[in-house]
Amino acid sequence: MSASNLPLSGARLWDSLMQMARIGGTPKGGCNRQTLTDLDAEGRALFQRWGEACGLALSLDRVGNMVFRREGRDPSRPPIAIGSHLDTQPTGGKFDGVLGVLAGLEIMRALHDSGAETEAPLLLINWTNEEGARFSPPMMGSGAAMGIFTEAEVLAKAAPDGAIFGEELRRIGWQGSADPAELQKIGAYFEIHIEQGKVLEDEGFDLGVVTHALGQSWFEVTVEGEEAHGGSAMAHRRDAMMAAAPLIAAVEEIALAAVSATGEAGRGTVGQVTVYPSSRNVCPSRVWFSVDMRHGDPAQLEWMGQELATRAAAIGAARKVQATVAPFWHSPLTPFDPLLVQRCRDAATARGHRWRDIPTGIGHDAVYVARRAPTVMLFTPCHGGISHNEAESITPEWAEAGLQVLADAVLATAGLVKE
Repeated sequence: MSASNLPLSGARLWDSLMQMARIGGTPKGGCNRQTLTDLDAEGRALFQRWGEACGLALSLDRVGNMVFRREGRDPSRPPIAIGSHLDTQPTGGKFDGVLGVLAGLEIMRALHDSGAETEAPLLLINWTNEEGARFSPPMMGSGAAMGIFTEAEVLAKAAPDGAIFGEELRRIGWQGSADPAELQKIGAYFEIHIEQGKVLEDEGFDLGVVTHALGQSWFEVTVEGEEAHGGSAMAHRRDAMMAAAPLIAAVEEIALAAVSATGEAGRGTVGQVTVYPSSRNVCPSRVWFSVDMRHGDPAQLEWMGQELATRAAAIGAARKVQATVAPFWHSPLTPFDPLLVQRCRDAATARGHRWRDIPTGIGHDAVYVARRAPTVMLFTPCHGGISHNEAESITPEWAEAGLQVLADAVLATAGLVKE
């Protein structure tokens, strides 16, 4: 049997996506299935039933990563893995992450239906807490597995409401005993995901082959001044908000100024702001905000962080406040495996799909896995580039095209046995 003859079902994949979306479904048509909640547990249980129904053996590790295994003819070969995540944002969509998990499931179902074998074993992974919406930072399951984080620090992470990661994992019944570091032994890793941008849709492509991930640097900025009554004279105030405002605006200015030799600009986001004491008639004494900076040129990304610190120092001095920029998290520019990238290109061409190379400016589990094993990603288009939003939308045709190319590339890597 060739990969092109495998009974892949785009309709079955779509039906599975819609069934999973009912768990944590929102009135606006999205999903709220945040990590380590009761709804996450319900989604995991459905995934377990589906995997076991097509003969897969489930292993659960100490940070909650779900790993299904399908044996190969040669068990000594490193397994070939497919994965993504089932957790969502509080106002998330039906497809972010879930497409990658359930496309992998559809490949396993098709292999089961046909009785086909691969030379290497296959793994299907649901990574814990990719989103980082409830417990930050994101991608904790893959990060722990790949040695980016220690298990202890992941299990000790606290949510804003005081919930502890390890306690919640045990409470919902999804902490296993397997060593997550065993996943560093995989032979290759594949992940399909919606683009979360509009390049593919705007340019009329069916698929993107992801060549690399942009570097990312996250910071936490604290501006400390002095509280004052809203009726007091302006002249002698040390208003933390009025100092924070131009510094927040500078994040966009810095990103647009960080232009590489290829003409690529940076990306800058302020996603969270907290104000103390947060009273209508008191000028704040403290403002804290998050900064997310990304670039495809490591030198430009480094300059962006340095420029933010320079601006903070200047604004602090001018306004007689203390402005501190503290690094929070960094992910370096990460290339994906050239052989696997080419395999995906070849599969897309053979299937007659319109494709292009594309980088990802967004963190994915694949970015961490790429530090330890050959890795590649595929992107499907999504309408309007909308993601992390209940309006997130793709077509069944885009999902099926991605499924086909994913399956062909995975099976070419694992070695589909031809009887």
